[in-house]
Amino acid sequence: MVTNDFLGISKMNFLLETLQVIVMSIYYNMEAFVRLFIPPKNKNVTGEIVLITGAGSGIGRLMAEKFAPLGVSLVLWDINQEGVKETSRLVKEKGVTKVHYYLCDCSDKAEVYRVADQVKREVGDVSILINNAGIVTGRKFMDAPDSLIEKTFEVNTMAHFWTYKAFLPAMAANNHGHLVSIASSAGLIGVNGLADYCASKFAAIGFAESVALELLATGKDGVKTTIVCPYFINTGMFDGCNTKWPLLLPILDPDYVANKIIEAILTDQVYLLLPKTMYLIMGLKNSLRWKQAALLGKYLGAFENPEHCETTSLKLH
Repeated sequence: MVTNDFLGISKMNFLLETLQVIVMSIYYNMEAFVRLFIPPKNKNVTGEIVLITGAGSGIGRLMAEKFAPLGVSLVLWDINQEGVKETSRLVKEKGVTKVHYYLCDCSDKAEVYRVADQVKREVGDVSILINNAGIVTGRKFMDAPDSLIEKTFEVNTMAHFWTYKAFLPAMAANNHGHLVSIASSAGLIGVNGLADYCASKFAAIGFAESVALELLATGKDGVKTTIVCPYFINTGMFDGCNTKWPLLLPILDPDYVANKIIEAILTDQVYLLLPKTMYLIMGLKNSLRWKQAALLGKYLGAFENPEHCETTSLKLH
């Protein structure tokens, strides 16, 4: 009797939760459709403390410049002193009144924690964390020294663990904040000749997604997350790289990418894939058999020889 009652309750719960999923899925699809015509309003970030890693050049510098007139306090991290100092000067010209820059090797856990503590003392609790620092070796797997493979993971993946550990507790305590992971389309689809880079970006995406789910599961829905997956960006990181089909997968303009990232943060967009054709490509990849997916990869240029890219030495974002 007890067993039958238990089974009956279990079936009822299954039906109710299934119905809830169906109804909410329809609602979310309708919401997404409406947003095609009525974009969400930008949130007010005045007074927020924004930390950007890899802020000394490239996308990191551009994001800092675009945040400058929004009334935030900027905290800039980079391993290059001259680069981060120059970014600090540029953002002041753009209107920011509070900017702090620090030398920090994000691949060094102890240094990340040390500089993070310094930021908390001198500036306050970071409320928008943008993990942007990244490197690429540009070596085929069997040609890449172990030390460079380890460095790729230390910067592109493990650094995210340490910055989250350092700044997420305050966000969770306040149920307010934003975690941003600048990953890559190479973290969604494997690319010939970029095994270590792809693996590190796959890991970064998986980490960011898992933490986002942890936040939802613990009721910390005030801490937002954004995962950015762009195709090759013309920042110097992939100098010389070409695209097989420029209309389908163009080499991205850095200013365009920075604008889209800021827009995604201000509208609490969870995933940002660039260009938009990446959404279609990902849908195809996840629905095709392996041979078909490999054929698609060949068509898109994933099998092209990457050696024409000038990434044979370690390069940063």
